[in-house]
Amino acid sequence: MNEQDIRRRNNITELGPADGPVLLLAHGFGTDQGMWQRILPRLTERHRVVLFDHVGSGQADPTAYTSERYSTLDAYTEDLIGICEGLRLQAVTIIGHSVGAMMAIAAAARNPSWVASVILMAASPSYMDRAEDGYDGGFSREDLDELFQSLDANYLVWAARMAPVFMGQPQRPELGAELQHKFERTNPQTAREFARVAFLSDVRHLLEEVRVPALIMQCAEDIVAPMHVGVYMLERLQRGTLVNMKAKGHFPQVSAPEETADVMLGFLADLPVPSARL
Repeated sequence: MNEQDIRRRNNITELGPADGPVLLLAHGFGTDQGMWQRILPRLTERHRVVLFDHVGSGQADPTAYTSERYSTLDAYTEDLIGICEGLRLQAVTIIGHSVGAMMAIAAAARNPSWVASVILMAASPSYMDRAEDGYDGGFSREDLDELFQSLDANYLVWAARMAPVFMGQPQRPELGAELQHKFERTNPQTAREFARVAFLSDVRHLLEEVRVPALIMQCAEDIVAPMHVGVYMLERLQRGTLVNMKAKGHFPQVSAPEETADVMLGFLADLPVPSARL
């Protein structure tokens, strides 16, 4: 696929200085690149910021989506890698939110020369408990089956009920309403399928294969990614850093943009000057 096709498929937007260090921002379930808007003024001061929509989300090419292809995390990860290679990006920091962080882990674990670092925001390597090794992801299989049944029964009702819960800002209901609007703009069938990909994927085995610096941005009172999951990742990443944020809920880039940008930029400032690894 050529660069023009990739740009159209994933609705790619580029902001900031063309010669700045590259940040690739991967959004999470049920949203689109617009969820980053509050932190963009800070990030684009000196960074080249590449935004995109996952196929099936936002303004990505709807004809590119098939249930068969996008039934696993691998397809989304391949798209992320394809964006970097198709746009010939180098020394990239991949910033992944929620399931976007799973994609960042999976891409970085391949150790391509163009990955400089990863930032994992409100992240989990597996949302589901894994009884075989005692892993506590925060959701039992029964919990997730109930969630999927609710999604299948009436997606719009589910979106209205769960958006404020995920946002975690009861004192600011307008933020929950904003997230609900994002959820409602997603095709219900696509959302149901993406939810299963997000909540059933497991990238724990890839954590130790990520060799570049990795920032874990852990939010308080995040029902999707509990505190102990951040510690779990820190213990397995070769070059991990964990920051416990004051921000509450699952969307700090929306509810606490200044703190979110401060943490990101502080991490990036401490890294060596990016260069492509041979």
